[in-house]
Amino acid sequence: MAQIYLNGICKRFKVYERPEGRWGLLKGAFMRSVREVCALDDIGFEIDAGEIVGYIGPNGAGKSTTVKIMSGILTPDCGECVIDGRVPWRDRVAHVSRLGVVFGQRSQLWWDVPVADSFLLLKDIYNIPAAQYRERCRELAEALDITGLLKTPARQLSLGQRMRCELAAALLHRPRLLFLDEPTIGLDAVSKLALRRFLKEENRRTGVTVLLTTHDMDDIEALCTRVMVIGKGKLLYDGQMQALRETYATRDGEDIDEIIAAMYRKMDI
Repeated sequence: MAQIYLNGICKRFKVYERPEGRWGLLKGAFMRSVREVCALDDIGFEIDAGEIVGYIGPNGAGKSTTVKIMSGILTPDCGECVIDGRVPWRDRVAHVSRLGVVFGQRSQLWWDVPVADSFLLLKDIYNIPAAQYRERCRELAEALDITGLLKTPARQLSLGQRMRCELAAALLHRPRLLFLDEPTIGLDAVSKLALRRFLKEENRRTGVTVLLTTHDMDDIEALCTRVMVIGKGKLLYDGQMQALRETYATRDGEDIDEIIAAMYRKMDI
């Protein structure tokens, strides 16, 4: 059986809207209209252990909602989600003990304390034995070149430095799964290349399964052989990166961003 199995996942959210016009703010205190937004509509896919899969789509397509359901943060309205034999939102403690997550615009590091102190707190949260923690911390610090940053408070790190530390924090407990949501957002070219090299090596060496959501198509092309495309809450494409290029490229050597834009236009998303 696949390590990640989703079938018929649907999720809707209520959005409250205040009246428009000059007195809209005042009227909104007493009356608001409500509309439903369909974030996910019958989403289903399978991912095998050890795969690196790209999950792409425009803003509001449902990527982050999918990741939050697979992380156990959200509960879907209907459908099945089984990861490593567990339902994420029902067996959340057991599930997250084998899961690493990096959100590019959120931090799991404590802002005003040294990075090493954040790592020690995570060690206790995940019950990592002391000897294993020291070995893993040394291993990740060398691979991500953060040894000199461990005594620095997170608020004093540059964005590239912080993202390397975030990735190390997510991998301290040797998770079987790694969900990356916009992990290279705002990074310079050197930092992006370093993160890509590390992720490929970590996947090759440990077999960790990686789901990558991003708007940076260079990340997808560098790391993923398989890509899934979501738009308006529906899964529109699930296949090999090369097949996507062959289907939507209009000329030889076309830039991957142009190919994805052409695909979006064709799929009307």
